[in-house]
Amino acid sequence: MSSLENLLPNGFSVERVYTGAIWSEGPCWIPLRKCLRWSDIPNNRILEYYPRTGITEVYKEEVEFTNGRTLDLDGSIIQCSHGLRRLERDRDGQVTPIVETYDGVRFNSPNDVIVSRDGSIWFTDPPYGIIVEVEGHPGVKEYQDCYVFSYNPKTKKLIPVVTDIEEPNGLAFSPDESILYVADTSAIFKPNGNHHIRAYDMQDGRLKNGRTIIIIKEGVIDGFRVDKDGNLWCSSEIGVQVFNSEGLHLGTIPVPEKVGNLAFGGDDGMDLFIAANTSLYHIKTSTVDAAKHY
Repeated sequence: MSSLENLLPNGFSVERVYTGAIWSEGPCWIPLRKCLRWSDIPNNRILEYYPRTGITEVYKEEVEFTNGRTLDLDGSIIQCSHGLRRLERDRDGQVTPIVETYDGVRFNSPNDVIVSRDGSIWFTDPPYGIIVEVEGHPGVKEYQDCYVFSYNPKTKKLIPVVTDIEEPNGLAFSPDESILYVADTSAIFKPNGNHHIRAYDMQDGRLKNGRTIIIIKEGVIDGFRVDKDGNLWCSSEIGVQVFNSEGLHLGTIPVPEKVGNLAFGGDDGMDLFIAANTSLYHIKTSTVDAAKHY
């Protein structure tokens, strides 16, 4: 069984590599550019941090409040647009829509996204971009709920795959993609809301046996990642909390600010980049993302 000590090198430290954002989100390592790209949502811009030089640059401004992003199988970037209420693709700076509606109406505000090995795109659709003034544009829930969707780019088929979560946020697969994990962050605005992660078994292309495996007390789990051994690295109000695949708490890495999301990256995949309130932090780990280990 893993322990936090086995997942971090001796003498590791949390290093702040950039500050000057309002709310940092959606980190994604881009191998071809050798940089970490992330969103500063209230400032309506996308930033890029280059570890080799220590420089952070503004990649784009007036980006319609983009949030989560991930690499597609072809290396292009799939990102969530709060402002345009859609899933979109950034290929060498050219942004085009992927999917914009469900059952004839708009999404709420796609938040986080992952791609499975067969090329299917999975994303969450909570309401934050239509209810938080600085994260999008005021609006209503046009399909009256908040789902997790799966979209097949080849067949153009879009289906809701998780419908029992109040406000789905971060999501990730287990290393063998037999389990989908989804965070519920309804406690952000609801006193009795949820601050947990649910797990779903993948069986014959369907998600079954939904169960809550992790509950935290320190804020909510927004974004999270799964490493090659199945451990979940979770954002929280006090730092990065790490759990094994059964939900056992392995330990906490304190971070000076509330953490919104995180991503593995770097040349060897062992760098952990932490998107917190105003800043981007970095630590060296002894593991890699599950998606990089097959």
